[in-house]
Amino acid sequence: MNSLPAYSGARISGCWTLRSDGSGGGEGSLDRLLPSVSSGLSARKRTTSQCKSEPPLLRTSKRTIYTAGRPPWYNEHGTQSKDAFVIGLCGGSASGKTTVARKIIEALDVPWVVLLSMDSFYKVLSPEQQVLAASNDYNFDHPDAFDFDLLTHTLRKLKQGKSVKIPVYDFTTHGRQKEWKTVYGASVIIFEGIMSFADKQLLQLLDMKIFVDTDSDIRLVRRLRRDITERGRDIEGVIKQYNKFVKPAFEQYIEPTMRLADIVVPRGGGNMVAIDLIVQHVHSQLEERELSVRAALASAHQAQPLPQTLSVLESTPQVRGMHTIIRNKETSRDEFIFYSKRLMRLLIERALSFLPSQVRVVQTPQGEDYEGKAFHGKRITGVSILRAGETMEPALRAVCKDVRIGKILIQTNQDTGEPELHYLRLPKDIGEDHVILMDCTVSTGAAAMMAVRVLLDHDVQEDKILLVSLLMAEMGVHSVAYAFPQVKIITTAVDKKVNDLFHIIPGIGNFGDRYFGTDAPPDWSDEEMDEPSC
Repeated sequence: MNSLPAYSGARISGCWTLRSDGSGGGEGSLDRLLPSVSSGLSARKRTTSQCKSEPPLLRTSKRTIYTAGRPPWYNEHGTQSKDAFVIGLCGGSASGKTTVARKIIEALDVPWVVLLSMDSFYKVLSPEQQVLAASNDYNFDHPDAFDFDLLTHTLRKLKQGKSVKIPVYDFTTHGRQKEWKTVYGASVIIFEGIMSFADKQLLQLLDMKIFVDTDSDIRLVRRLRRDITERGRDIEGVIKQYNKFVKPAFEQYIEPTMRLADIVVPRGGGNMVAIDLIVQHVHSQLEERELSVRAALASAHQAQPLPQTLSVLESTPQVRGMHTIIRNKETSRDEFIFYSKRLMRLLIERALSFLPSQVRVVQTPQGEDYEGKAFHGKRITGVSILRAGETMEPALRAVCKDVRIGKILIQTNQDTGEPELHYLRLPKDIGEDHVILMDCTVSTGAAAMMAVRVLLDHDVQEDKILLVSLLMAEMGVHSVAYAFPQVKIITTAVDKKVNDLFHIIPGIGNFGDRYFGTDAPPDWSDEEMDEPSC
C-alpha cells in the first residue's frame, strides 16, 4: 500500500511485514495468530453491528435500485482486474469501530460498500460450552471463539468479487440461524472486529488497517450504559465483568495488534480529520480501479470470423419477413410487439435445443416403448437484462413450465459511456442451474458481458450459460465470445456494424422504447437500459 501523509489527529505507522512460515491446522491451533496468546477467561454478549448509512437508491415494494451504479469491475477479457479494497477496523470492545465504519461509509458516498462484522463468525458452541456461556464463564474474547477458517474464506471470496453467504449468529442460543445472508458486489469492504488483526492469513487480505484507539475509561462508560440500559444488568456486575474478563483480554490479544495498523484513530468516530484522511486514500484507490471496458471492446476483435459458439436462427422466408416488419420504422407498436413475440418464441425454442439431454424410455397408451429425450440437469433458470430483456420472459415461461426467473438492471452512465450495475435479483442456488440470459439487442456486448460476469460471480458455470438475443452486432458477438468462450450465443440475426453512438447498423432502433411505447432520448444506445417501471 502506498505511504500516507501524516495529518494532525491521526497516527500513521509503517506497514508491518508478516512472515508466512507456518499456518495452524487444528481447531485449537494458534500458530496463525498474532501475537502469541495464552488461555484466559472472558464473558460477554454482543449484538451484530448494523450500518445505518445507505447508498443512493430508490426503494419500491419489490425492488431496490441503486441510482449510482457499480461500474465494471472486470476488463475486456471478462476477468476481474483488481480486487475490492478491504479496510480492516480493529479496537477494543465499545471503542467505536462501527461508528468509525459508518462515518467512513457516509463520507465515501459511493454505493456497493459492504460492512462485514466479525461478530457473524463466532463458532457454534457445544452443549458443554453452552453451559459455560449461560453462567458467563465462556471466553468470547479468545481467538478460539472465532471461526477464522470460514471468515478468511468468506472475505477472500468477497474481495475477489464473488457472491458469498454470511452466517447470522444468534447471541441468545449461541448458534447460527438457518438462513444465511447473501452479500455481493463490494467495491469497498469494511471489516470490523476485536480480532481483525489476530490472524496472519486474514491480515494479508487487508489493504488498509485501522486501529480505533479509545480511552479505557470511555469504553467502560459505554459498556456500563449499554449493559445497564439494554441488558438489564446492575452496575456492580458490569464493572466486575469488565475487570475480570474484558480488560485482560484487551491487554493480551487486542492492544498488541495496534503495532500492525497503518493508521491509528484516537477518539473514534469523533476524529473527522483521521476519517477524512482515510476517505481520501480510499477514493484514490477507487479511481485507480476505474476501467474503460466499452472503449476497449469497440477497438478489439475487428475482421475476425464469427465464433463457433454462435448459433444464428435459420433465415427462412418467415424469419426474414418478421425481421422486415420489426425493423421497419413505420411499423405500428401493436405489429412490432406481435412479430417480436413470434421471433422470441422461435429463439427460445432454438436455445433449448442446446441444453444437455439424456435418453428416456416411456410407454405409450398403446403399450409400446418409445425412446425419447429428457433434460439432463438440475434446473433451468431464466435471467433477463432489464428492461428490454424482460419482454422475452413470457416466451420462456410458455415453453418451460415453472421456470425460475432472475433480473439484472444495467444502465449506461451518460458521463463515462460505461455500463453500470444497479440492481439484481437472482434465484437461490442459481449456481447449480443452466441459465438462459435474455437481452433483446446486443451492440458492443458491454452490458451482456457484465451480466455474464454477475452470473459467474454467483458460481454459475460458464458452459451452463446461454445468451439469447433477437439482434446482435458482430462486435458484441466477438466481445462476449472472446471474454467467455464457453458461453453459447443464440440470436435471430447478426448485423455487421456499430456506429459511433453504439447503435447497431442497420439495426432495429431502441427496442425497449418501441415495445413499451416510450420515447427514446436523443443519445440512446442499443444496450442502454432506460429507467425501469417500478
